[in-house]
Amino acid sequence: MKIAVMGAGAVGCYYGALLAAAGHAVTMIGRPQHVQAMQRDGLRLSTADGVEFVVPVQGSTEPAGVQGAALVLVCVKSTDTDAAAAAMAPYLAPDAVLLSLQNGVDNAERLQAALGRPVLPAVVYVATEMAGPGHVKHHGRGELVIGPSAQSDRVAALLGAAGIPVEVSDHAMAALWTKLILNCAFNALSALTQLPYGRLVQVTGMVPTMRDLVDECLAVAHASGVTTLEDEVVWQAVLRIAQTMPAQRSSTAQDLARGKPTEIDHLNGYVVRQGERLGVKTPANRVLWVAVRGAEAAD
Repeated sequence: MKIAVMGAGAVGCYYGALLAAAGHAVTMIGRPQHVQAMQRDGLRLSTADGVEFVVPVQGSTEPAGVQGAALVLVCVKSTDTDAAAAAMAPYLAPDAVLLSLQNGVDNAERLQAALGRPVLPAVVYVATEMAGPGHVKHHGRGELVIGPSAQSDRVAALLGAAGIPVEVSDHAMAALWTKLILNCAFNALSALTQLPYGRLVQVTGMVPTMRDLVDECLAVAHASGVTTLEDEVVWQAVLRIAQTMPAQRSSTAQDLARGKPTEIDHLNGYVVRQGERLGVKTPANRVLWVAVRGAEAAD
């Protein structure tokens, strides 16, 4: 199958590499330094279990790279969702399936509104980083949860055949909120300290602070009508992240370290805005949102 990855960062390169290794014709759309490296040397993946391999891929710096693709993985930052939709729109095949592999709870909805066509939401549980141009490093996990649709089972089968664990779930929105809460608990704190998750939770007072963040997020989620989240189950999932991804620094930490814009407006900032709309106080999330925005402004 011809597959395009719109946003060839760490997440897009990881899943693109697995799909290319399974024999699919993958086009990676990203920044010039990554595209040039992939066109010259292939896409290099170093896995968490010590395996390293290089796969041939096509590379493009232009959204026209999605042309002819039967499956498009949208992996751009949440801040770029609307612009990416507008850029892709003229080139998408009429029957192309779009899968949003992004942080936040509303990206698939935003893409769908902008494109006027269905977009599958996916929850991504993977720890990755770009180790250099055209080189993605995998630190752990890799499973996806996607929402139900007419295409979901077919997409899940294709991804599963490439070694990607996939679950099709009627509770995808609850799963998206759970992922958002995990991000709100870890991303900003990892960014401001530049610590990986395993070391982060060892800092005095850090775990109680994370519990405050999680409780605020849960209150906003419940007020938003997401009633299937169980508070203690979500909290235990937060604690497990430090155990399953101890060496991972958040994507927000990686962006801040490189002087790149972060997704904080769509993580803690999203919770703050929803809290204001619903009358739920979110002081802990507000402090981290503003602190990361301040760190961005200082660069």
